[in-house]
Amino acid sequence: MTSLTKGNASGKPGNSDANFLINEVVGVPGGVGEDARGARAEAIGGWLGSVLPRRDGVALVAVGGLGRRECAPYGDVDLVLLHAGVPGIEELAGSLWYPVWDAGLRLDHSVRTVAEALSVAQDDVKVALGLLDARYLAGDRALADQLIRTATDHWRRTAVRRLPQLREITTARWATHGELAFLLEGDLKEAAGGLRDVGILRAIATAGVTDALRPAVLAAHRRLLDTRDALHQQAGRRVDRLVAQERDGVGKLLLLEDGDALLRRVAGDARTISHALDDAWRAADRLRAGRRRGTDGRPVRRPVARDVVEHDGELVLARTAIGARPDPSLSLRVAAAAAVTRLPIARATCEWLAAYCPPLPAPWPPAALAALITLLGAGPGLVPAWETCDRYGLVDRWLPEWTRLRSLPQHNPVHRFTLDRHLVQTAYEASRHTRDVDRPDLLLLGALLHDIGKGLPADDATGRADSRADHSTLGAPLAEAVATRIGLAETEAALIGTLVRLHLLLPDVATRRDLSDPKTVAGVAEQVGDTTTLDLLHALVRADAAATGPAAWSDWKGRLIAELVARARTALDTGVVPAPPAPDPALVAGPLPVVHLGEDRVSVAASDRRGLLATVAGCLALHRLEVISADAATVDGRALVECRVQPRYGLAPDPVALAADLRRAVSGDVSVTQRLRGRALAARGQGTAAPRVVWHREAATDAVLLELRAADAAGLLYRVTCALDEAGAQVRAARISTLGGDVVDAFYLVGGWPSDADRHRIEAAVLAAV
Repeated sequence: MTSLTKGNASGKPGNSDANFLINEVVGVPGGVGEDARGARAEAIGGWLGSVLPRRDGVALVAVGGLGRRECAPYGDVDLVLLHAGVPGIEELAGSLWYPVWDAGLRLDHSVRTVAEALSVAQDDVKVALGLLDARYLAGDRALADQLIRTATDHWRRTAVRRLPQLREITTARWATHGELAFLLEGDLKEAAGGLRDVGILRAIATAGVTDALRPAVLAAHRRLLDTRDALHQQAGRRVDRLVAQERDGVGKLLLLEDGDALLRRVAGDARTISHALDDAWRAADRLRAGRRRGTDGRPVRRPVARDVVEHDGELVLARTAIGARPDPSLSLRVAAAAAVTRLPIARATCEWLAAYCPPLPAPWPPAALAALITLLGAGPGLVPAWETCDRYGLVDRWLPEWTRLRSLPQHNPVHRFTLDRHLVQTAYEASRHTRDVDRPDLLLLGALLHDIGKGLPADDATGRADSRADHSTLGAPLAEAVATRIGLAETEAALIGTLVRLHLLLPDVATRRDLSDPKTVAGVAEQVGDTTTLDLLHALVRADAAATGPAAWSDWKGRLIAELVARARTALDTGVVPAPPAPDPALVAGPLPVVHLGEDRVSVAASDRRGLLATVAGCLALHRLEVISADAATVDGRALVECRVQPRYGLAPDPVALAADLRRAVSGDVSVTQRLRGRALAARGQGTAAPRVVWHREAATDAVLLELRAADAAGLLYRVTCALDEAGAQVRAARISTLGGDVVDAFYLVGGWPSDADRHRIEAAVLAAV
C-alpha cells in the first residue's frame, strides 16, 4: 500500500497536489468529457478497492460524483465505509482514509452501519439524496446492495412528503448563488440551473413523480459537466465558479469561439435545467396536494381569459381554440393570462402553440398588441411567463430580434443579468411606475426595448461605420421599427425611438453636469421636447437602474435626477430656465472659516484663495469621504465650497475631527496639507486602460468642461484639482460619476476656450496626477 501513496511523515492529511492520485498513482489523465469522467471514476474506484483491507462485513461505497461516475479532474471523493458492527472499524477506517489523504485527494467520508445510514437519511433529506448515488466499490457486496436497495425504496415511499423540505433548501441555495443562466460569474454547481439541480431532478425521477430527466436535460447536464471539467483543467485546481479570467481558456478547451460563446451555452443549459425543475416541482405539488375536483373526481376547468382555462393548476387552451384555425395573437394572449394569474402554462400547451400558432402579420392586430402590453404590465408574473414562452421559441416569433439578445453577456460589474433578462426585468420594474406617466403602454414597451442596440457593431443599425456610436444611438431606429411592426402609430413609434435614444440622458447629465448651470437644464429640455417624454424617461431611468443591480442606484443619484427633472419641467412648462439656487446664507455671513456638516453635505467658507477646492477635497479624502459633486463660488470676497459626499467604506467619519481638520486646512495649516499629499500619493488608481481627457466647448454657460475618464481611487479629486490649480486653471464646479471601478469626473474651468498649448499643458498635468 505504501508504494501507492505519497509520503507524509506527519500522519496527517496531505497537502500534495489534488490531482496526484489521478496523474501519478492511477495514471489517468485529466481530460474533458464523459469518457474521461468515467475513466477517472473507474481508476479511482479500483485503486480504493486495492487500498481497503479485506474484512468480512465491511464494504466501501462511493456517493457523490464518484458514485455517479462523474469525477471532475479536481473533484472531491465522497465515501461511506459501511460495516455490520465489526470490531476495530475506526482503525480500519484510518488505514483507508490516510492513504487517500496522502495521495492528495479531497475526501468527504463517513463510517456507518446500514441502520445508521438510513437513520441519518431519514433526518436529513440531503443525505437521503446522496444515497441515491451510492455505488459499490469494494468489500462485502451484499452489505452495499442492502443499503443501496433499501435507501432507494425508502426514498420512493417517502419522497412526496419530503419534497417540500427539499424545495425549501433548494430555494435558500438559489437565493445565495443566484441564477446561473443570467450571471457573468455563476457557480456551475450551486446556482439555480446548475449541476446540483440535476441531482434534484434525478431524485424526483427516481420517486416516479414525473419524467424529469428528458433528453434535453441530460444533454444540458453533460455540457455543464464538460464545462466544469474544462474549468478545473484550465485553473489547475478545484473551482466551480466560472470566473472571468478563465472563460476564454475554458471556451477553447470546449472548442468554442470565445468566452461569450461559452456563457451563452451555459445560460441555455442552465435554463433547460431550471425549466425542467419548475415542471417537476409542479408535478410534485399536484401529486401531493391535488387540485379542486368536481363531482366526477376530475379537476375543475375554470375559464381565465378568452381561449384560456385553468386545469389542475396550469393554463391550457379551451377546446374551441384548438378546433379552429388559431388566432395569430393566441400565444400572446396565453402568455398574458399566465402573467396576470401567475399560473404556469402547461407544457403540452406550449408545445401546441409552438407547433400550430401561425405567425403574426405586420403590423400586429390590436388584440396581439393589447396582449403584449398586458403581459409586460403584469408585475411579478411577467418573468416566469416570458421565460416559459422563450423556452419553447414563442418569443422569437413575436420579436425576431430576441434571438440576438438571448443570453448576451453584459461585461459590466454593475449588471447582474444577461441582456435578455435585463430587458424583461426592466419591463417588470417599469410596471411599478405606470401610474406616474401619461402613456404607461409606451413606458413598458420602451423598457423592453431600451437596450436593443447592445451587442451590435456600430454600422449594423445606422448604415454607417461609426465606432463611437453608443447602444442608445444604435438601438433607436431598431426600437422604432419594432414599435411600427407591432402596431403602434407613427408618432408613438417615434416616441419609442426617442426613449431608447435618450434613456441615458438624465443619469448622465445629473451625475456629470452642473445642474445649476442654465445651459445644462436648457440642453435637457431641448432634447426631451415635452413633459410627457420627460416623465417617461424619468420612470424608465428608475426601472433600468433597479433591473441593473444595487450598484446602479443610490439615494444621491435619485435626488440629482429628480432635481434635474424638476428644473427641466419648469423650463418646458414656462419656457424659462430656473435661476440657480442661492448660496447658503450661513456661509456668506459671520467670521471665517465657516464649516457646516450635514448628512450628505459639507459646506465651507474661507478667505478667497487659489487651491481651496483642492484643499477641501483632500481633507474629505483623508476622512474617507467620496465627493459626489463639488461647487465653488466667490461671494463678496469669500470663497464658498459646497460638496455632496458619501462614506467610501460605509462608515461615517467623526464629525468633530472632520470639522477641525477642515478649519485647519482651509486656514493654511501645513501639517494637514502634508498628510493630504502623503495619502493622495499612496492611493493611485489601478485600472487597466489608460486615463483619458475629453474637452467640451459648449457644455456650460460660463465655463469650459474638462472630462476625465480614469480608474477610481481614493483622493483622486484632490490630486486632479491640485494639478489643475498648479496649471493655472480655476475650477468652478466638479461632478464625479463612478461606473464600477472607473470614474467620469467633469470639471468646469472658468474662462474662455484655452489655446491649443494651454489645453495640452492642462491635460498633461491632469493625466500625470492620475
